[in-house]
This record gives sequence, structure tokens and C-alpha cells, in this order.
Amino acid sequence: MKTKSMRLAISSLALSCFTALSAHAAEPKQLFFYNWTDYYPVDLLAKFEKETGIKVTMDGYDSNETLLAKLQAGGAAYDVIVPSQSIMQTLIKQDLLLEIDTPTLSNFQYVKGPFRDPSFDPGRKFSAPYLWGTTGFSYDSARVPGGKLDDSWKEFFEPRKELQGQLAALDTSSSVINAASHYLNVDECTENPQDAKRILELLQKQKPFLKMYSSDNTVDRMASGEVIMMQNWNGSTARATLQKSTIKYVYPKEGLAMFQDNFAVPKSAPHPGNAKIFIDWMMKPENAAAVSNAIAYANGIQSDQLLDAKWKVMDAINMPEEYASRLRPEKECSNKARELQDRIWSKLKG
Repeated sequence: MKTKSMRLAISSLALSCFTALSAHAAEPKQLFFYNWTDYYPVDLLAKFEKETGIKVTMDGYDSNETLLAKLQAGGAAYDVIVPSQSIMQTLIKQDLLLEIDTPTLSNFQYVKGPFRDPSFDPGRKFSAPYLWGTTGFSYDSARVPGGKLDDSWKEFFEPRKELQGQLAALDTSSSVINAASHYLNVDECTENPQDAKRILELLQKQKPFLKMYSSDNTVDRMASGEVIMMQNWNGSTARATLQKSTIKYVYPKEGLAMFQDNFAVPKSAPHPGNAKIFIDWMMKPENAAAVSNAIAYANGIQSDQLLDAKWKVMDAINMPEEYASRLRPEKECSNKARELQDRIWSKLKG
């Protein structure tokens, strides 16, 4: 009886494995990739397509808010998305993500220690590490009085007369409000209406001095000289600096946001098997390094030895050690705090 039971168990296991493999094999060789704009090198997609035979279609978005709204509306038929840590818990709690058990993928062995078990996704059940960076501001030192600005958000929120009308802010509510909160020494996830009032007043006072709110083409806007100063990500600043060496990145002394972006799979993904193949492929050191070398953000994979020397000499990428205490990991705010932020943004942009 024991032998017969064992045979039945083995047969059942074999059948389930065959069924799973058949399901993956039945998936069309397609992958729909929804990522931040200008946040993945196109030539690396060509490499993935060549190695796997899976054709990738990539669309872009400009904020976590846009991604979240798309998924909540139920109209997003994407296989791989790139949410930041600040919305991961919301996606998980709203049952919008597929459980992929990332540690079971073969290339998880290359994930760096600090990225293996994050608080926003314990055990990495729903995500894999992509890139991380900071959100400060950049300026062209050749076009500012004296060639140098103070390392303070004051330069950005209360710009010098010579720079007024020549600066830009990101068109992302969380990024702008976070920066204002750091400058005012207010909790970025405050639920206090008086704190929200102070943030709104600061942003309204700054608004006439801005040339634009924009989260697109941040590299070109700085490199072309369209603006002199811009709230910016460190990687975008580094890429602009390659084109114009006088561009500098500021780590404001009041604090700046540190973000971590991740690969995840929506529950509605049409090709979940292909999504896991892509995510596993991206945890190979050579592929993770290819992204970092192309767009100048650090990754969570053991690939430092493969990074280009040009990035290692830039403060925007190789942050001076004394600035480590200025980093503020992005937090996921409560619904009440988000409602306050929405009201701030609506009044500011309305």
C-alpha cells in the first residue's frame, strides 16, 4: 500500500509540474512592461528578446500615483511594473500584485543583503529589487552667481532673484511635498492640517518663480540649458553631467528622499510566466550592471565590479560619505496623510 501511495503521489506531482510547464509554454512569447519614463535602456530589451525569444512592449509613466491609479482602475494589462517602496504595501493590501516568491528564482542568489528582506515586502514574496537613488536638486554652476549654491532646499524653494523663472520642480506630488516637508522639518506623512497649511504656503510662494512642473526629460532640460536649476533625481543629474560638466547635484542638509524601485507583477498580468523569466533575467549581475551603466542609478544586485568608471567619480552617483545622514528613506503614508497631500496638490495646481 505504501509503495502504491508513493507512486500515486509521484504521479500527481509529475502531472502538476507538467501542467505548470504547459501553462508557461502556452503563453505567447510576449511581455508588456510598464516602467518609469526613460528608466530602462532599450538596447537591453533587445538583448532579452534575443536570448529568450520573448517580445517586449514597454510603456512609460511619470509617478507612482499614475501607476496606482491605472492598476486600481483595472484597465492595465501589464506583466511587469516598477513600483517604489512607498506604494508597495498599498499594492499588496489591495490585492493588486501576484505572489512570485522571488527567492525561489535562480538568480536571487545575486541580490545584495540589504535588499533581500525589505520591510515593505517581507521575504520578497511580491517583488524583486531594481534600482535605488535619491531626489535632490541640480544646478548649472556656470550660470549661478559665484558658481556655487548652498547645500540647502532654501536655494530651491526661495530662489535667488537671478534664478527666478529659471527653475523647475518635478510634476509629482509626493516628490515635491517630501522636499518641502524636509525643508520645513515636518513629517512627510503628517496628518496635521497645520503642517499641510505650512507646506502649501511654501509651495504657493515658490510657484511664481518656477518655469514649469515636469517629471519628463529631466536630463535634457538641464543639459540643454532650458533651466538653470531643477528638482531632480541623482541618476538623471549624472547623465546630464556627462553632456555638461558644470552641472552639480545637491544633497540638501535638511534631508532628501531615498527611493527604492522594484519589479513586481500585477495580479491581472496576461503573461505571468514570462514576467518571472524577465525578473529572474534582470537579477543577473551583467544585466543589472547594464541598466546602471546606461541610466546611472545604483542597483540591488552584486554587480559593483561591472560598473563604468565614469560614474564612480561623480558625487551624484558616488555620494560623499558625510552625506549619508541626510538620506531619508521614503515612507508609505496613511490614507489620512495621502488625503492631505492630495488637497495640497489640488490647491497648488488648480
